Amino acid sequence: MAKYEPKIAPPTGRLGVLLPGLGAVATTFIAGVEAVRRGAGLPIGSLTQMGTIRLGKRTDSRMPLINEFVPLAELDDLVFGAWDPIPDDALKSAQTCGVLKDSDLREVGDFLSEIKPMSAVFSSDYVKKLDGPNVKKGSKKELAEQLRDDIRRFKDENKCDRLVMVWCASTEVFLRPGPVHESIEAFEKGLENDDPGIAPSMIYAYAAIMEGVPFANGAPNLTADIPALYTLAKEVQVPIGGKDFKTGQTLMKTILAPGFKARMLGLSGWFSTNILGNRDGEVLDDPESFKTKEESKLGVLEYILQPDLYPELYGNLFHKVRINYYPPRGDNKEGWDNIDVVGWLGYPMQIKIDFLCRDSILAAPIVLDLALFFDLAQRAGMSGVQEWLSFYFKSPMTAPELYPEHDIFIQLTKLKNTLRWLMGEAPITHLGTEYYDDYYRDA
Repeated sequence: MAKYEPKIAPPTGRLGVLLPGLGAVATTFIAGVEAVRRGAGLPIGSLTQMGTIRLGKRTDSRMPLINEFVPLAELDDLVFGAWDPIPDDALKSAQTCGVLKDSDLREVGDFLSEIKPMSAVFSSDYVKKLDGPNVKKGSKKELAEQLRDDIRRFKDENKCDRLVMVWCASTEVFLRPGPVHESIEAFEKGLENDDPGIAPSMIYAYAAIMEGVPFANGAPNLTADIPALYTLAKEVQVPIGGKDFKTGQTLMKTILAPGFKARMLGLSGWFSTNILGNRDGEVLDDPESFKTKEESKLGVLEYILQPDLYPELYGNLFHKVRINYYPPRGDNKEGWDNIDVVGWLGYPMQIKIDFLCRDSILAAPIVLDLALFFDLAQRAGMSGVQEWLSFYFKSPMTAPELYPEHDIFIQLTKLKNTLRWLMGEAPITHLGTEYYDDYYRDA
């Protein structure tokens, strides 16, 4: 079979990273990248910065760093911009969010203080627990045009060669796909008519796609996961993807559930509860926003465990998820899980997990990797839904006829095989029969 000949444009010049939402996740990401650039920290959690990739046979001993294997943008070439309804600069926002210590913020405070948010497309109809004065005015069509103006101006003023956009803002109220989402014609008519089915995040996604900017959705919002924007992204050749950064409790589920299934251990119940006190917790205290998050969290186990195929093991699984706003905890979320396991002859067992995690610390390297990989996808001509980046999302977008893959180990294999394919290397199947050829020939 002929090798794939890569056609990847080089990552020359500056890459602008545009962030709707300048809260805990975005400021932790920006501060972290700047700390790494200054030699004041390590990019722990980032596959693009610390991960390796095996090439060829195990005996070949070829294990380069990912960022040495594929042409990714350099950290020094990243430029940051953001929108937020609260006008605080990135330093003040980071101080308010309280994720990073004051000593760490002092290391990069001069840099953060220069990043001031553009006025946001925001409505408390969609995020009911937040408000702020730094908000654009006009019809939804006018708001989309204002965002497009912001994108062009940012690119020009910062002398950027390319841009990516990563949604780091809040979870919106739950929306189901409707007629306004079915085609780009219906969507654009909806913009003109201020259709309530078009949420602010959709306006950002539309503006990004229309400007040729790759868009990744870090929240469980419907956003670009609609036929109109999926089709538009393919037509204008822009990569899109999402949804919902895979952090904390759901990260643990996508690690553990494949293990239970691999060993054919049954599950009768999985109860999950969370306490957190940051802005995200306050937003999710609203039932309509929680519904959006709940849908994202609940789907993971069903797709991994496949109860239709294994009804004796998972057909009666009771899965419950709770999120509780608890201000004293701040960004240090606690995710507690009780797992009721069923073993040999139906004998019950239990596993308890108490993950005292830091949501934004887990999310920041995801933002970095998505920015770099989506830029790579754009330069490689990979338009539409980037399912190979499902590794980073709780509710991965797929082509319309596919179900999402949630098993984190399968997701990682797909991601790395995509990189191998891009660079003309053979995929890794882990079959390994070539090491035992003599045995098979003799048999």
